[in-house]
Amino acid sequence: MAGSDIHKAAVLLMSLPEDQAAQLMAKLEPAQVEAVSIEIAKTEHITGEEQQQVIQEFIGASPAGMIAGSGGMSVAKTLLERALGKNATATLDNVRQSIEALPFGFLQKVDSQNLLTFIIDEHPQTIALILSHMSPAQAAAVISGLPADRQLSVVRRIATMRQTSPEIIHEVEQGLESRMSSVMSQQFKNAGGVEAVAEILNVIDRATERTLLENLAQEDPELVEEIRRLMFVFDDITKFSDRDIQTILKNVENSQWAMALKGASEELKQKILNNMSKRAAAMLVEEMEYLGPVRASAVEQVQQQIVDVIRRLEDAGEITIHANQEEERFVQ
Repeated sequence: MAGSDIHKAAVLLMSLPEDQAAQLMAKLEPAQVEAVSIEIAKTEHITGEEQQQVIQEFIGASPAGMIAGSGGMSVAKTLLERALGKNATATLDNVRQSIEALPFGFLQKVDSQNLLTFIIDEHPQTIALILSHMSPAQAAAVISGLPADRQLSVVRRIATMRQTSPEIIHEVEQGLESRMSSVMSQQFKNAGGVEAVAEILNVIDRATERTLLENLAQEDPELVEEIRRLMFVFDDITKFSDRDIQTILKNVENSQWAMALKGASEELKQKILNNMSKRAAAMLVEEMEYLGPVRASAVEQVQQQIVDVIRRLEDAGEITIHANQEEERFVQ
């Protein structure tokens, strides 16, 4: 595949649900797998317009409902492991080495705002050189933070840039990496937030959880809904007992399961199918196959609908969510 074809293949794989992307990748030649994986790892984000253009070119898809996709090293790793299984290690090492060897490769893990702080006072030619070695999404974020006059100067220089000697690239790269070493060595983490509340309530006793959420709902019902959704996610269904799974099955349509399980783990699929009759399970598998490739956003929407049903059943006392995955203790 030519360079442009490799990028288009990467965009297509990044646009598909992981299961379908892995199946498609498994059909490529080993050298193509490695080349496409490197491109995915290099490409943190793709725009909706680029995704639409590539998908239309490959499969003549309708542009309706297109969403921006994402890539990066973690996506490449996931797809490689799903596509190649135990044979993924060597290819993954090659991909990682290729990414690390790229000029300014260390910037893959640097937040655009942090980078902007370090280069905003640099000469426009230096900024242009740095941005030309970054992904379009990262470069766009940095350019957006520049003053209008410097934006124009930088973009003009990127457009007219031709070959640059490796020595100059290396010199600029080393200087920037040295100045940013303190940022690179620190682990910045967000503290607090809705996620933190959800994690706390997941391990607190049920009575306290109910009281807190009920009181908070009087002030901010939308916040409570956001917290509740984070407290239990679709993949957590594997934690339920078979009895609770059967209760859930009675309250969710098969058509919903067909869509929701398209993006689920094999463990979760088997958990659901094993709690159905053979006939119902066979019909569900057939319906999933009939659906074919589906948009990740559509799958996530139905998964959230099922999660909402589960929360209602839990509130009604019909099922029990074991957030800590421990066996519930009974007393005489």
